Amino acid sequence: MMTRLPHGLRNTHKMEDIIIKIMMLENEVNDDIDMLVDLKDEIMGVIGAVDEEECRLVLEKRYLCYETWEEIALDMHCGLRTIYRIHGEALKKIAVP
Repeated sequence: MMTRLPHGLRNTHKMEDIIIKIMMLENEVNDDIDMLVDLKDEIMGVIGAVDEEECRLVLEKRYLCYETWEEIALDMHCGLRTIYRIHGEALKKIAVP
């Protein structure tokens, strides 16, 4: 015959396990966020080191502002082929750490 636990004691260990798991997941998420912030800082540094302004602008718009090629072309008053050409030049100027 099963004995019933008083209402306040029911599933205490299960709740504790869930709370510990939540805390561990929060720590993992925070670690991932820290890593992504560091990575974005590194990307900003690499892009910032490109000396030609037009190339740097295309890289910033694409990889930091997440603009589409069409949006970049519109913003810069260029055609898509020109943006692709500038992007290709910009990639050649990047020094990968």
